Amino acid sequence: MESRPVVLLSKLAPDSARAAVEFLSSGAVALLPTDTVYGLAAIPTNPGAVSRIYALKNRPLLQNLPIMVSSVEEIEPLGFVVSEAARRLLDSPLIPGSLTFALGFRSGSVVPWLEGREEAALRIPNEPWLLSVLAKVGPLLVTSANLHGRETPDNVHDILANLKGSPDVAVDGGVLHTVPSTLVNCRCVPPVVERVGAIPEQTVKEFIK
Repeated sequence: MESRPVVLLSKLAPDSARAAVEFLSSGAVALLPTDTVYGLAAIPTNPGAVSRIYALKNRPLLQNLPIMVSSVEEIEPLGFVVSEAARRLLDSPLIPGSLTFALGFRSGSVVPWLEGREEAALRIPNEPWLLSVLAKVGPLLVTSANLHGRETPDNVHDILANLKGSPDVAVDGGVLHTVPSTLVNCRCVPPVVERVGAIPEQTVKEFIK
């Protein structure tokens, strides 16, 4: 994929969140700091931007991209089924935080950009700057900013040097942790922790006993 000039922003700049919203709303792919690793983000209703994320990561097209939202209230309107166990986790002190949910959908109630999926991974990050962006722009497709199958670098410089091309804008939030979120599949009864990350498995299980 051909590289293009990247607009570099500092998260500490007073207008960085507003600028990120403007870029994303115009169809850009953005490299954003989260509460875990850096992520590549795009508006889900822009197919071109979504395709570029796959190309930048060299990610197989059959592997769907995770979703980030700014609040619990945004989840069910997208068409997700929120089970009793998932509700307990969403109402717990772990949210917002480094916990990703695999959720299924209500038949016939899913938003158009999620049609065809049986499930999706969803997260509410515990990062005030990113939450402010999500609150303004709406749900985003956000995936770790790494080449497929490799670890995510902890800084913007190394990420840009490793991707297959460049995003439109990169927001520098400094050196981040390289531990991903913990993934819990809430379609299973009881829910199953499928990836242990920033939140220990036992901590998750305490809320879904």
